[in-house]
Amino acid sequence: MTLTCLLLFLIHILVVKNSEASNNVPAVIVFGDSSVDSGNNNVIATVLKSNFKPYGRDFEGGRPTGRFCNGRVPPDFIAEAFGIKSTIPAYLDPAYTIQDFATGVCFASAGTGYDNATSAVLNVIPLWKELEFYKEYQARLRSHVGVEKANEIISEALYLMSLGTNDFLENYYVFPTRRIHFTVSQYQDFLLSIAENFVRELYALGARKLSITGLIPVGCLPLERATNILGDHGCNEEYNNVALTFNAKLENVIAKLNRELPQLKALSANAYSIFSDIIRRPSAYGYEVVEKACCSTGTFEMSYLCSDKSPLTCTDAEKYVFWDAFHPTEKTNRIVSTYLIPKLKATFR
Repeated sequence: MTLTCLLLFLIHILVVKNSEASNNVPAVIVFGDSSVDSGNNNVIATVLKSNFKPYGRDFEGGRPTGRFCNGRVPPDFIAEAFGIKSTIPAYLDPAYTIQDFATGVCFASAGTGYDNATSAVLNVIPLWKELEFYKEYQARLRSHVGVEKANEIISEALYLMSLGTNDFLENYYVFPTRRIHFTVSQYQDFLLSIAENFVRELYALGARKLSITGLIPVGCLPLERATNILGDHGCNEEYNNVALTFNAKLENVIAKLNRELPQLKALSANAYSIFSDIIRRPSAYGYEVVEKACCSTGTFEMSYLCSDKSPLTCTDAEKYVFWDAFHPTEKTNRIVSTYLIPKLKATFR
C-alpha cells in the first residue's frame, strides 16, 4: 500500500469514526408544554393556539407554525446542535410523515402540565395522552424502519421533557381546588411523583437518554410582573422561590431514577440560572427590554391576544427577552439552548 493510499485509508476511518460519534443521538423526542410545543395545538379544540401572525415571523419563511415564539424553540436548537435537523415537527401536524418523525418528533402541547387538571383548564393534551401518542409512534416507527432499527432509534434517541410552569401559574395559583388539598410543598411533591412515574414508563418503553428541564424564574414573566401591583411590577419572588424549590426536588428525583434504573442517563437541564442572569443583566446579552414582551403592550397578551393587527408590537424582537407575556423570544431560546447544549453533549454523546 502506498503512503498516499494509507493516508486516504486513515482519513476514511477517521471520517467514519467521527460520523459514528456524531450520530450517537439519531433522534430528538419531545414531551411537554408551550416551551417546546412545535404545533400540536393547531389541530385540537383549544383556544390556546399560535398558528397565526405575528407568531413565527422570524421562523423560516416567516410563517407561524404553532410555536409560541417569533421563531424556533429550544428542541430545534438542540436537534441542530446534535447534527440531526434544524426543526422538530409536531406529531399531529399532517404535513409530516413517519419518515420525518424517525429523526425527531414533538408530542408537547401548550398549556399542559404534569397535573391532568392543568391540561383540562384550556382543553389541551394531557401528559398521559402525549405518552399514548408516543406508543403509537413506536408502532409506526417499527413498521417504517423495521423492529431492530426502530429499537435502536428508541434507545439511542435523546428525550426532552419541559413542563411544570402551567401547573402553578395556570392551575395552582389561579383556581382554589388544588390549594384546598395541597400546600405548595405538597403540590410540588405531587407533580414530581407524576414526573417520576412518567419517566419510569418511558424507560419501560425503551428510553435511555433523558433531559428534564425544571422551572425558569416564573415570577419574572411579563404577565406576572404586570399583575404584581403591590410589588411595584417587579418579579414575584414568591413564585421564583417556588421554582427554585421545585428544581431542587427535581434534582433529587433524577438522581434517584439514575440510581434505580440500569442504563438510564437522566440529566437535569436546569435553565433557571442562565435565565435569571439574562433577567438581571439584560444588556450583557444585548437586550434592551426585559420587563415587557415584544407582542402588543407586552404585559398580558399571548395566543389570540397577540394580534398581528396591534400597532404596539415591537419591530425587533432581538431587543426583547420575551416574545409574548409568557414566552421567550427566539434569541432567548437560542441563548438558553447554547448554555445547555454542552451539558447535553457531555452526557449523551
